[in-house]
Amino acid sequence: MITTRIVATGASVPDMVVTNDDLAKIVDTSDEWIVQRTGIRERRISGGENTSVLAINTARQVLERAKADSEQVDLIIVASVTPDYGTPSLACMVQKELGCVNAVAFDVVAACSGFMFALSVADKYIKTGVYRNAIVIGAETLSKIVDWSDRTTCVLFGDGAGGAFVEASTEGDGILAEELGSKGELCEILTEGQTLCANAFNEVSPDEAAYYIYMDGRAVFKFATKMVVKSAANVIEQAGITADDIAYVVPHQANARIIDVVAHKLKMDREKFYMNMDRYGNTSSASVPMALNELNEKGLIHRGDKIMLTGFGGGMTWGTMLVQW
Repeated sequence: MITTRIVATGASVPDMVVTNDDLAKIVDTSDEWIVQRTGIRERRISGGENTSVLAINTARQVLERAKADSEQVDLIIVASVTPDYGTPSLACMVQKELGCVNAVAFDVVAACSGFMFALSVADKYIKTGVYRNAIVIGAETLSKIVDWSDRTTCVLFGDGAGGAFVEASTEGDGILAEELGSKGELCEILTEGQTLCANAFNEVSPDEAAYYIYMDGRAVFKFATKMVVKSAANVIEQAGITADDIAYVVPHQANARIIDVVAHKLKMDREKFYMNMDRYGNTSSASVPMALNELNEKGLIHRGDKIMLTGFGGGMTWGTMLVQW
């Protein structure tokens, strides 16, 4: 049986570090308030580089680490809610810069679940034999869609990209089980970038405020703590394993309190949940692959380990994957 295994990981973040104390200079907040409610202490913020720069740097890194030839790449998928353009896609921009002339390239939009959705799409192409390999990236510059006067949201987000090179395997490793889901009736609790239909033939006025991130924090918290637990339990059952068999859980890095609740409800050791949100904040589709790359770079994952990737995001969407390393 063909499975899709992760061969290499990578990540890229801006150089600029913005601490909670830095934010306290521009909005009514404090380091204590932010840490207590989110677990975030600092984040990386773009100094002018757009999402494509982070995506390209990450893609180049995973390609080098996989020791793969750019012309042999079959597929490039980038997940993002903050692309440089409406078109071209970030994936096509990555393709151009890396010289992956034979690849098919496109983007997906599933907010903070984006990397799992993109990885799932790549998995299906590989399992069916259409393609042999893929570069899968989650990349965001959320700083350009944050209202920096809104203390309830501007303290949460950061910029960055993470990704992986994946390929077909017949050794029983790779993606073992997954669950993706969407709950469109909750689409309005987390939004960004609304473009109203203002044109020369109507009287609709563009709403600049609608461009920024809007979030009903309580509703998102309730959704996340319910759906992540349910999805993780479903994937564990689907794979025919127990929670004890999982070496690490790599969750979406949104809020430390959400992860505390999820760990408690799943009756899993909190130490198994890898977190780096204290240094990067919520980077949406980039958060899971960035954390996975850090886990990998530290040498904490060993061949045969079972890793659970799980996230939730606007849409509302969720995605959980069990991967054997």
